Amino acid sequence: MYDEDLLSIIDSDPEFDDPLDQIAPIDRASEVPQADPEEMLLMLNSPSSQQRMLAARAFCEFEDSRAVPHLIALLQDSCPWVRVSATYALGRNVNEAAIAPLIERLSDWNGYVRKGVVWALGNSHNPEALPPLIQSLKTDIPAVRLWAASALAQMVNVGYEAVVVALPPLIEVMRRDAIAAVRSNCAWAIGELCRELPSNVVYATAIDALIETFAEEDDLGVREDARTAILAVGDPRGLQIIEELEQDGWFY
Repeated sequence: MYDEDLLSIIDSDPEFDDPLDQIAPIDRASEVPQADPEEMLLMLNSPSSQQRMLAARAFCEFEDSRAVPHLIALLQDSCPWVRVSATYALGRNVNEAAIAPLIERLSDWNGYVRKGVVWALGNSHNPEALPPLIQSLKTDIPAVRLWAASALAQMVNVGYEAVVVALPPLIEVMRRDAIAAVRSNCAWAIGELCRELPSNVVYATAIDALIETFAEEDDLGVREDARTAILAVGDPRGLQIIEELEQDGWFY
């Protein structure tokens, strides 16, 4: 359904699980989403919410531009599982026309829907997604904040200016968020963004934040993710500090 490496979901708590995992499994062969696209297109407009959901889930697995207008319409569906499925399908079937409707759905009362929205917005690689993703990172429930951090890592595919805007809120949330898993995912995202930066003041500030987290964070898992991010970037100063601290037996 999604690339787990990109999402970097690092907590096994059900709150952080894939929303579609909560949907009942498909039992009958005729319901398997890898069905005829023509049939699935018709089912997107079915009077049955179960059929609409199954059709939307099908387009999470394959791309067809003809489905996009119907999937956008399903973002307003009365059934939350249909809306969740539509968000993932639009993340798979990326289209400029879906950006504004997806952003609008960040006000959805259902957290699972909002989680799907932030994934789809991150996957869109669209600069218009940057401000709402930052807002979600700062203000939404923990599970959505975690996924928003992962989505912001996708700003490497947008451009340097987007990376520069995404880094400060990620650093802020890495330092202060009450949930360790969110702080960890911010550390991972910062590392991903740093790998694409030139060696300038923006890069140095981000590396300083990772070093600070590695040296001062109380949670061992967050420290480990900050360490992993520094190692992945290969920053010489960060590597030296890690080596010195580990030689002193500090980390463990």
